[in-house]
Amino acid sequence: MIRGRYAPSPTGYLHLGNAFTALLAWLQIRREGGVFVLRMEDIDRDRSRPEYADAILEDLRWLGLDWDEGPDVGGPCAPYVQSERLSRYESALDRLLEEGRLYPCTCTRAQLKAIASAPHGLGSEGPAYPGLCRGRTLTDELRQSRYSLRFRMPDEPVSFRDGVFGEQTFPAGAGGDFVVKRSDGLFGYQLAVSVDDAAMGITDVLRGEDLLDSTPRQMLLLRALGHPVPRYAHVPLILGDDGKRLSKRHGSVTLRELRQAGVDSRRLTGCLAHWAGILEEPEPLAPQDLIPRFQLSAIRKTPVVFDDAKRRGLFG
Repeated sequence: MIRGRYAPSPTGYLHLGNAFTALLAWLQIRREGGVFVLRMEDIDRDRSRPEYADAILEDLRWLGLDWDEGPDVGGPCAPYVQSERLSRYESALDRLLEEGRLYPCTCTRAQLKAIASAPHGLGSEGPAYPGLCRGRTLTDELRQSRYSLRFRMPDEPVSFRDGVFGEQTFPAGAGGDFVVKRSDGLFGYQLAVSVDDAAMGITDVLRGEDLLDSTPRQMLLLRALGHPVPRYAHVPLILGDDGKRLSKRHGSVTLRELRQAGVDSRRLTGCLAHWAGILEEPEPLAPQDLIPRFQLSAIRKTPVVFDDAKRRGLFG
């Protein structure tokens, strides 16, 4: 049986882009009669808030989505909140360290900022790390100082077939060695999500296109830890009129705002399905009604621009 997940970060209220991805991820799993998991990715201690986590559950239910396992309903892979899973990430780090796949990095922020002028690697990850500390080992003396841990990228290209964008190939070392644990003790996103996907038996990951270039890193981590690699599908982003991605910090329209403005949830899901390419024309439909119409191959490959016409369409 296939197992999929939606893994929001409680760093703000859900916006249209979040709802777009959540709906498509839910439809993919429900179409195949699989298990849908909700996981709260709250390891960003500075920005995560309990009230945002509660609001996410409320907004998803208003949208008409449900989940078989999650922070509020439990399940065999509990806990479903990353801040409660830290020991699992530490165990994964220990294994990677023992096998020589990690090394300590003492580069300062100033040094890393200077790297910004170097050739860039993976887009969403910023500049490629040039391996300044690659020859370091974790000595007793170094353990007394501040350091991060980086994953040593293998000298091999990574290829996979994306469920929406087709064949993808990333060159060896693309993006450079990346941080799996920061100098302040926080675990890196790539490590946490890889460990959790493996532990929760996730077979299919559907998420936004902005994470496409994170996929080779997660695949390499999963292989290094001896875990199977899920199937990946990345869907286009929703952009504002300015061409920039909608986010919690930029131009977002939250589900909470739409609810307060009187937008009907069925109209919203119908519009989202139309923007995705599932419906030829927008029509008010509950997510359950969209299940038989969902086809991964029908999802559009170009970004969705949330313009005035689409905004008006939400209000009928």
